[in-house]
This record gives sequence, C-alpha cells and structure tokens, in this order.
Amino acid sequence: MYSISIVNYYNTTPFVYGLKHHPLQTPVNLEYDIPSTCAQKLKHGKVDIGLVPVAILPELESYHIITDYCIGANGKVDSVKLFSHKPLEELTHIILDYQSKSSITLVQVLNRHFWKKNIQFIPAEEGFETKINGTTGAVIIGDRTFGLTTAEHPYHYDLAEEWKKYTGLPFVFACWVSNKKIDDAFIAEFNETLKYGIHHIKEAVMESPNHTKGFDALKYLQNKISYTFDDKKKEALELFLKLMKS
Repeated sequence: MYSISIVNYYNTTPFVYGLKHHPLQTPVNLEYDIPSTCAQKLKHGKVDIGLVPVAILPELESYHIITDYCIGANGKVDSVKLFSHKPLEELTHIILDYQSKSSITLVQVLNRHFWKKNIQFIPAEEGFETKINGTTGAVIIGDRTFGLTTAEHPYHYDLAEEWKKYTGLPFVFACWVSNKKIDDAFIAEFNETLKYGIHHIKEAVMESPNHTKGFDALKYLQNKISYTFDDKKKEALELFLKLMKS
C-alpha cells in the first residue's frame, strides 16, 4: 500500500474526481493537506507520494516526478496573487503566505531577478490577510483568493502571469513526487486515474461545485489551471530551480 498526500485546494478537484470514479486497483491511503504539509510529509517520509510544491525539491534527499500531470499555469492562474493597496513600485514589505513554498519562493525569485525592488519579505502568521495596508502587500494563494476584489485590495499581481511575462514560459506550482522508486505498474495506473479526472472536469465541477460569489469554477479549472506536465513546463521547472539558487 502506498500513502499519498494530495493538496486540499479546489484546483485538485479533477484529480479527486479521477480517484473516486476511476479508482486505483492498488490500495492507497489518501491524505488531504495544505501544500506545505504535503511537502513536509514527503520530506520526512510520512508519505510515499505527494502533490508537493516544486520549491521543496532541492530539500529532498532524492525524488522522482512520477506522473504526466501537475498543478501549473500558462499565464494568469487567478489563485496565486500579490495583493496590495499600493502599486508594486511603492511596496516596502510583502507578507509570505505560509501554505505553499513554491508561491512564496516565486515572488522572491521574481523580485530578485526581474522586478528588482527594495522589498522586505515577512513570514506570515494566521490571520495575515488582515495585515495588508499601506506599503505592505501579501501573497495569498489557493481557495482564499476566490472572490477577493479590487474594492478590498486595489492592486492584484498574478504571479504566474508575471513569470510568463518575463520568461515566456508556463509555471509549475506542484508535481506528483515520490521519495523512493515506485513500481512502474502503479505509476501507469495512477497516471490513468489522473488522466480520467482531467478529461472529466465538467463532471467534477458538477459533483463538487464552488459557489463563491464572483468565482467561475469551470472556467478556473479548464482555463486557468494547466494540468499537463509537458516539455515547456519541464523547461520552466528547470529554470525556476536554477533561479532559486542564484
């Protein structure tokens, strides 16, 4: 039996649908976690496979990206944003969401290599969303971004869109990663399950609707999240890991 940690954000709805309706023949223990918890469980050997933020990869003793699917975006993603009351040029501080290492690393990579602003980054604590004010912005990710408006935070910077603007590449937020060699037969089976979910997004939304005001669940999953871990995303991941080090 394999233990698997999956992110409990709405963007994994197609994966969850696949696991429900095209179930694995191999028994698994499925755990639902925020991205940072997925990463820590995989890092410390508490699970065999995790849908983990890619920024954790350099911290793993060894790792294997085992599927053809990921959580990615080819341009605007709408659920990983820098929110502020002032334009980027005027920001002095950015609070970093504690739920995903990839997103907070991405904003720091963007600043170090492309924006080149004099910004101080602050680790977030519970309730940090209320600290956005003046020249202090914050990175907020996942389902908590749904429905946030310019009335609340006049400036929104989509981090996947910013990455695409400067690199011309899509971005990979999370991949299915194992901390040990996984049986090839299981990998093939797991890929088919994920593929089934990706090919049934409409049905997944009907089964698990999201009624947040101003949020179009089908548009988000079909047009904003890009699930295929293709060659361009592999190139983007390689570049991101390189820029993390420099």
